[in-house]
Amino acid sequence: MTSETRRTIYPLINCADPAAAMEFLEKAFGFTTHSVHKDDTGKVVHAEMVYDTGMFMFGTGKPGTTAVYVAVDDPDAHHDRAKAAGAEIFRELADQDYGSRDYAARDLDGNEWYFGTYRP
Repeated sequence: MTSETRRTIYPLINCADPAAAMEFLEKAFGFTTHSVHKDDTGKVVHAEMVYDTGMFMFGTGKPGTTAVYVAVDDPDAHHDRAKAAGAEIFRELADQDYGSRDYAARDLDGNEWYFGTYRP
């Protein structure tokens, strides 16, 4: 593990419109935007917000669903172990615009997990 890598778990909230959700949380509760990543059309596809010492992520997806993002040292090896254990890979391993190399899997109960090299 490098000194930059943090083994941390972040809640991931899926929203139809992350930008609107972020605006609401800022106005209603005083959450602060940490980072925002948009697609070529300007739509927010990934964002991070903080409140006090906690941080969570937003992604686009079915509203009201949550997942977990886990920072790992070697997502390639992790991906292979997940497949061998029977996980359903629903987003293949890839480098992301927001700086992570990650993938997404469902465990045997259908829970969504995201694993990658998150760098705050």
